[in-house]
Amino acid sequence: MKNIKDFVFKWYPVILAFICLLYSVGLGLMGQTEEAQYSAHWPGTILLFALVIRQRRRV
Repeated sequence: MKNIKDFVFKWYPVILAFICLLYSVGLGLMGQTEEAQYSAHWPGTILLFALVIRQRRRV
C-alpha cells in the first residue's frame, strides 16, 4: 500500500495531465472541437506548474 501511495504522490501531475489529455481527445472525437482545443492546454500547464512547484520546494 505504501508503494502505491509513494507512486501516486510522485507521479500525480503526470497522471492528471494524462487524464486531461484523454478528456481533450474524447471531446475532439465527439465533434466538440472548440472545447477540445481549450482543454488541450491543460496537460502542459499542469506539468509546468508541477515542475515549478517542485523546483521551489528544493530551494
